[in-house]
Amino acid sequence: MNFVCVYYGDKYKIEYVEKLYNMVQRNTTLKHKFICFTDNTVIRRRLKHTSIEFREFVRHDFEGWFNKLQLFSPDSKLEGNNLYMDLDVVILKNIDELFTIGENHNFVGMNDFNPTSGQFNSSIMKFNNDTTSDLIWKEYMKRRGDFKHHTGDQNIITDLIKKHKDTISFPDSWTQSYKWFNREGKRYNRSKWTFEKDPNAKVCVFHGHPNPHDSDQEWVKKLWV
Repeated sequence: MNFVCVYYGDKYKIEYVEKLYNMVQRNTTLKHKFICFTDNTVIRRRLKHTSIEFREFVRHDFEGWFNKLQLFSPDSKLEGNNLYMDLDVVILKNIDELFTIGENHNFVGMNDFNPTSGQFNSSIMKFNNDTTSDLIWKEYMKRRGDFKHHTGDQNIITDLIKKHKDTISFPDSWTQSYKWFNREGKRYNRSKWTFEKDPNAKVCVFHGHPNPHDSDQEWVKKLWV
């Protein structure tokens, strides 16, 4: 069983990888391998005290978060079940269920917080490349030109996998947005953002802005360490 993240580009500091690693270790009882895909050489020295396994994607013709599509490539050598999270998340409580949900399904996606999008949000995904590699990677490479106008990796992933019979979603209650009250369309009033922690959620997703390091909420400071 693998926990996977991607650290490409310069959007985040190295502390984001280290803090995600620490949060995972604190919040799961399951044996796993923590794998970080990165082209950064400094991080390997900075975090050598951890058990993180650093890998680099084989292809270099992907930009930004489109690199996440390479997770589904056979070249990633991600065997068995894989739980992926973006770096800009705060883990709130035990995530064992995120590892174990859908053991007989090839893909578990997180419903987007914008209820009108009909998309998966690729901030959190669980997948098994024994089957998902064919459904996402091979199909994407075969039709790559068809997706050139897609604005993000999650749009491509949604188009290729969401309607498949072996695809399911994480329960909405397990994930919280730092920008939306809920998935029914209620959004925080920007002049009165309070960002209360949802007691039922396991992970809070900081998609877009602000990021965890921008928050002055005590619960974020306590958990994002």
